[in-house]
Amino acid sequence: MTADADCRSGDGTVGSRSATRHALVGPSGAWEQKRRYQVEFLRCRGLQPGQNLLDLGCGTLRGGIPLIEYLEPGRYVGVEVRPEVLAEGRLELAESGLERKQPLLVDCADLSTLALGMTFDVVWAFSVLIHMEDAILREALKAIRRHLAADGVFYANVNVATRPEGKWQGFPVVSREWTFYKQVFMDHGLDAVDIGAVVDFGEADPRTTAGQRATHRMVESRPLRPR
Repeated sequence: MTADADCRSGDGTVGSRSATRHALVGPSGAWEQKRRYQVEFLRCRGLQPGQNLLDLGCGTLRGGIPLIEYLEPGRYVGVEVRPEVLAEGRLELAESGLERKQPLLVDCADLSTLALGMTFDVVWAFSVLIHMEDAILREALKAIRRHLAADGVFYANVNVATRPEGKWQGFPVVSREWTFYKQVFMDHGLDAVDIGAVVDFGEADPRTTAGQRATHRMVESRPLRPR
């Protein structure tokens, strides 16, 4: 891939175990498409194999597996708040034969305590901020700012709308106005730029309405420079 313009365009069987695992992070029918979207988006935006990547809300490694495969050993760190989900991610890693890539997988229920002892060139949060209440979002942004390199970049998707809040697997499904995101990022030393709708970068979930596709946006964020 080259320029940005090119990128915007219970029965115990293996199959049932995979379907159960896939359902932990969304509809199993969209698993492969959403896996592919993540690695293609990040490579399109310039992710290099030698860079450090923090995958915040890595889940069962739906997007993590191709990222681990792409990156050099020891460059991928995944953080997940649900230990049972991360356990499935470790199984996914073993089944993929990628343990040799030495990814670090961290169970962290409280992001205010997250201290990884390293900084990251890229921080990635796919379908994560949309499930955070305001107080948790602020702790997440603090953690991101602590771990983002001075010249690093943070990418996430958000719902920019005023729809009523929903629920998914015990998490809220949150929509907020763009002015809120702009301000809360700034409050935590981060710029926030709306770089386009998720579908502009290849997301093609048929369950999503046209209106939702328009308001489901990708955010690019970098540390604010001192004035």
